[in-house]
Amino acid sequence: MKKEVPHDKYYLRSLHQEIDFYDRKLAYLEKHEQFESIADREVAENKLIAKRASLAETAKQLVAEGVEFNLSELPRSFRDSEHTGASR
Repeated sequence: MKKEVPHDKYYLRSLHQEIDFYDRKLAYLEKHEQFESIADREVAENKLIAKRASLAETAKQLVAEGVEFNLSELPRSFRDSEHTGASR
């Protein structure tokens, strides 16, 4: 039987770190990764975007539920677009 992961500020911090990791992977893919075709690039990019979107949705849900976080711990992609739920 699986233990349920506590949805607290530490879990949210790890989500933010993982989202930032996917942001960096996407940036690397766009600038440096070589693909045989445009379709291969799009497939790889869509996989990363789908994983990141799932994490981002979970993080936004936790913020909406009132889980504490620091603005300095937000992923770079969230810093400009999300200033709701200010630092607590």
